[in-house]
Amino acid sequence: MIVGASPVEKLPIVAVYGVSQNRFENYKLKQGFYPKKGEVLVGNSIYESLKNKKNIQIADKNFLVSGVYKSDIGFENGGVVLNLSDASLIFNKSASMLMVNSFINANIKQLIKKIESLSKDIEAKSTQNFVDNYNQFKIIKTSSNLIGFISFCMGLLGIVSIMSITVNQRKTEFGIKRAIGISTKKIVAQIVCESSILGILSFITSLFISSFTLYFIKNSSLFHGYVNGEISFTLAFYLFICSLSMAVLGSIIPAINASKIDPIILMQGDKI
Repeated sequence: MIVGASPVEKLPIVAVYGVSQNRFENYKLKQGFYPKKGEVLVGNSIYESLKNKKNIQIADKNFLVSGVYKSDIGFENGGVVLNLSDASLIFNKSASMLMVNSFINANIKQLIKKIESLSKDIEAKSTQNFVDNYNQFKIIKTSSNLIGFISFCMGLLGIVSIMSITVNQRKTEFGIKRAIGISTKKIVAQIVCESSILGILSFITSLFISSFTLYFIKNSSLFHGYVNGEISFTLAFYLFICSLSMAVLGSIIPAINASKIDPIILMQGDKI
């Protein structure tokens, strides 16, 4: 397989995949046929933006459009596929990588060892291992983690500030509860419970808005299929835990501070 990039019409950069005949079936045809020599298969997002839908120019070579494919992978959906021999002439190399398909239940580690035993010059990697070790993916992952951590801290500070203001406005209520014998633990539990409910409702609302936004981005012609994403169940679970943790942690400190103040002072409310 050869992987490269080239401008196509008004698009400054388009992913170009040169593949052997046995890999064409990985690209689901929407219309037309798989490409022969001198032809290309165009991703659905690219095809919709082309003015000339019969042929395109890649580098300094013209190719006929044999068909259109649709992929669930956004970057592939915004690319073009052509024969390995044609891609070799464009990018002046025989291959970027060799891809091996395996059964779903195959032992990947054992398969890697067998491939690497063929020659000391061969380095085999699973798809996940390739993503984890590729420098650009590392940078993206590290940046995402850093942005996520900063967002978590800012969200936590925001919740603490809001809950502090809310608790301060309800000092009289908490003072009366303390005066009639309601324990500190129950007052803290009430505030944490209220904050948790708000956190859960906020998570549901955010999840709905995020899903709608990702759907719009995925199907928008403005991005030509290059931006694609989805919220998996695992990611949604982690986000739920983070949202709930922020709500609980952000409310505990104001709640404890309010529960420690003398009931007489609390009942004076804003007079103090």
